Amino acid sequence: PGCNSSNRERLYYLYLKEETDVFVNKKNLLHVAPEKKLQQKLKKAMNINYISVDINSPLAMFDMDIQDIFFPDKSFDIVICSHVLEHVPDDVKAMSELFRVLKPGGWGIIQVPISMSLDSTYEDASIVSGEDRGKYFGQKDHVRIYAKDYKDRLESVGFKVDVVKYAEGLSDRCRNKYSLELKEDLYISRKSTDNYFLCFV
Repeated sequence: PGCNSSNRERLYYLYLKEETDVFVNKKNLLHVAPEKKLQQKLKKAMNINYISVDINSPLAMFDMDIQDIFFPDKSFDIVICSHVLEHVPDDVKAMSELFRVLKPGGWGIIQVPISMSLDSTYEDASIVSGEDRGKYFGQKDHVRIYAKDYKDRLESVGFKVDVVKYAEGLSDRCRNKYSLELKEDLYISRKSTDNYFLCFV
């Protein structure tokens, strides 16, 4: 209580801390649209070379459009990109850029809001006003509603995606302590070291 973090931030932090070596071994980490409290934790870690970016946020270290990431190929071991792609006109280009800047063997937490009542992602480029986007996409700055095919969209650019039901595997006590959403799956997106290829979109 009173930590001023979102339940998503707490879920990501717990997963990173308990299930990965992010806070142990040397890592180059890219954080897109950084959440304040998670950013504080990551920046304090002496082993992490931390970089945060956003198209327009005072929290980010650099202004950057995720559809045109200005870092070289294979720059990062890890990317964290949460609830960003639903705002991006060309999300496949953005996914391709995240894939490009990851090192082979690198991985990311790439999250979006998902409607599990839909089989296919709903988008319509002709819907441009904030009022209409709010009506059709649920928020005035969203440009689509992701659906059950989100994993397929990530994999279309080269990622190997594991949908991890991390919160479900935790004890009731742990979920209550961190006030976690039971149905918040983690989309752990990996860049394979095998059969590495460049994906052009």
